[in-house]
Amino acid sequence: MALAHIGVTGLAVMGRNLARNFARNGFTVAVHNRSVAKMTSLIEDHGDEGDFIGCESLEDFVAALAKPRTVVVMVQAGGPTDAVIDALTELLDEGDIIVDAGNAHYPDTVRREAALKEKGLLFVGAGVSGGEEGALLGPSIMPGGPAESYKTLGPILEKISAKVDGEPCCVHVGPDGAGHFVKMVHNGIEYADMQLIAEAYQLLREGLNLSPKEIGKIFEEWNKGDLESFLIEITAEVLAQVDQKTGKPLVDVILDQAGQKGTGRWTVQSALDLGVPVTGIAEATFARAISSQTAQREAAQGVLAGNASGFHIENKAGFIEDVRLALYASKVVAYAQGFDQIQKASEEFGWDIDRGAMARIWRGGCIIRARFLNRISEAYGRNPELESLLVDPYFVDEVASGLSAWRRVVSQAALAGVPSPAFGSSLSYYDSLRAERLPAALIQGQRDFFGAHTYKRVDMEGTFHTQWTGDHTEVEA
Repeated sequence: MALAHIGVTGLAVMGRNLARNFARNGFTVAVHNRSVAKMTSLIEDHGDEGDFIGCESLEDFVAALAKPRTVVVMVQAGGPTDAVIDALTELLDEGDIIVDAGNAHYPDTVRREAALKEKGLLFVGAGVSGGEEGALLGPSIMPGGPAESYKTLGPILEKISAKVDGEPCCVHVGPDGAGHFVKMVHNGIEYADMQLIAEAYQLLREGLNLSPKEIGKIFEEWNKGDLESFLIEITAEVLAQVDQKTGKPLVDVILDQAGQKGTGRWTVQSALDLGVPVTGIAEATFARAISSQTAQREAAQGVLAGNASGFHIENKAGFIEDVRLALYASKVVAYAQGFDQIQKASEEFGWDIDRGAMARIWRGGCIIRARFLNRISEAYGRNPELESLLVDPYFVDEVASGLSAWRRVVSQAALAGVPSPAFGSSLSYYDSLRAERLPAALIQGQRDFFGAHTYKRVDMEGTFHTQWTGDHTEVEA
């Protein structure tokens, strides 16, 4: 019997579709699932798509793989992933490869890679973006781990990945947890992008009293220009959908409580640890949290004063264009913050991540794929050491051209009492970067007063402390 090029264990929807993708691209695929029925149904339903080897036990599964054996694990993150890895470790030989293609937390990937390295096994944490459809038709793939593993794994993953201009949306990201870290930040940017789109929708609806269907048409038009992206495209479809039971717009019968699986929260927690301000991502994450704070929201409604003036829009087309420009500028901030976080982690952990390459592999297959990722890739091509995406000449001009609109939108939202946390925080971040002086000087004075935390001066070297409880003289610390 011919041996398999690669194996997939864990055949829920994502694992099932990845296995089919491998087979469709000419690879013989060993498939295994704890529930044998899922394995047999895959072969029964899709066996004509390529060469599958069905395996009822892990022992048979490993035996079906050509050396070096390459196993893709697609099970629930956390304990279940550890359990499968432990079981596989007992069956694999030195030089074999285990790939965790789930949404693992990158510290877990670092830990697992180190543990398996001691046993002579190559462990790869691979971020896979694109959802169910991407897994089947071509995702964006972000593999980390030992460079040696990519010699075997790379050609396989590149072949099944999405392609843009003939280039695969897959690249070796860096050592140990680099791949899963980049996927985590990708998801954080996704949170921000979705929140910004939702805020744009709310502003158009409340500002112009438009129906969801009418707003969907606006998003359709926006998707033909600089805002072209997968998320803008699907937003137009969601807004056009009519609920079959009530005849109302579907968006009006969906409960306004947004869920999350943790990657946005991990992104914010990591950013705090690294000291990187990802304000747009943080506000998007908190916006999901507040949407689910039902007790607090119910207690506040009808009790908290608004003192809002409402919207007074005289130029409908002008307001729509302002919202479009504000959305674009805020999206640039979200991506800039995400790439800053990737750079800081790369420096902190010695990963040497190529930010331009990340932008290129996000152009296709993934949830945040967008036209302007080409511009981001070009920006890092011009200057790989770019301090902030916002200071690249192209984006300097792009954001400046919409800055007045951005300010109008944030101001109008505040006056009308319509929450726009991602729009507002993104503008504040932009203004903080360009400010010559920030009020942090006062904070340092306060910290020195109550905790003798010291401060530095603008006019001389050294660190200083004022004797606040004494004669208020300054001493060098």
